[in-house]
Amino acid sequence: MHNTDRPAVAASTDAVIRVAGLAKEYRVYDKPEGLLASVRGLFRRRSRVVEALRGVDLAVGQGEFVALLGPNGAGKTTLLKLLSGIITPTRGAATVLGHVPWERADAFRRRFALVMGQRNQLWWDLPAAESFRLHQEIYRIEPARFERTRDELVDMLGVRDLMLRPVRDLSLGERMKLELVAALLHEPEVLFLDEPTIGLDVVAQHTIHQFLRHVQKERRTTVVLTTHYMKDVAALCERVVVITRGSILYDGSLQRIVDRFTTHKIVTLDFDEAPDRDRVERFGFPCEVRGPRVVLRIDRGRIADALPTLLRSEGVRDVSVEDVPLEEIVAELFRSGGRAAGLQESAS
Repeated sequence: MHNTDRPAVAASTDAVIRVAGLAKEYRVYDKPEGLLASVRGLFRRRSRVVEALRGVDLAVGQGEFVALLGPNGAGKTTLLKLLSGIITPTRGAATVLGHVPWERADAFRRRFALVMGQRNQLWWDLPAAESFRLHQEIYRIEPARFERTRDELVDMLGVRDLMLRPVRDLSLGERMKLELVAALLHEPEVLFLDEPTIGLDVVAQHTIHQFLRHVQKERRTTVVLTTHYMKDVAALCERVVVITRGSILYDGSLQRIVDRFTTHKIVTLDFDEAPDRDRVERFGFPCEVRGPRVVLRIDRGRIADALPTLLRSEGVRDVSVEDVPLEEIVAELFRSGGRAAGLQESAS
């Protein structure tokens, strides 16, 4: 069983996503090297089974904003595709808003939206406004409601002046903002986001973060997000689900991961000029010298005792204390089986 430090949602009437024993397997064929081996492969093909998901159990409550974290190939996107009905599972069960996703009932498709950062739902050669009208017809949105929702969304994202420009002429960040508008026109109750900020600059990421926070709060939309950007997670999500090799490793609060799996803090010292390395090493902590800046890793329990000594050091003009970057913590979890075991042991 995977670790969880949160109450079970599955028994709650507020759970809008329920997953039990969900698994997805693919049969892939190996292409041998060399001409002779390729000819033999025409008559006897070698195949193997790849397990994209291995018996996943999950429940998500109404209005939650949940991040799916994991390395490439962990099964995050596969899980989103199953929950949105794009693919069918090998075994297991799932319901979203009371519907089995892969049955693709019209009533279900009108209640959720999927945005994939590397896929376009807008017509490439047409202005976004035309695609919005198409969405209105597909989802049968009453005209007054459509115009009210569209105007609210485009004003929040500041893209009104982009609506009449062909999508192909827009930047990646501009396209993603309009993709989000299109996905939310029918006011879905569940929103699946697959890498929505991939390739975007810091300003565009910040705008989308603010927008998603507002939509999730005001509409009580249930949001499931996959991302490799830890800034997305820190800005938007309190609950994280860590997936590795098709299985859930951890399901709980983001803060618990930080507290449980960081034993030290990052202390940065700014000197008047670059110090000698011998002098820095006498501090007795792992360090990195970057010109006049020295970065130390100090155990949490020693911070209070170490800081007065560091501040009295000759030439120190500034000091800062920070937590270990979230990217570093999560990357270590992915790499280390021992850390994974520690996550499981810290359950209950």
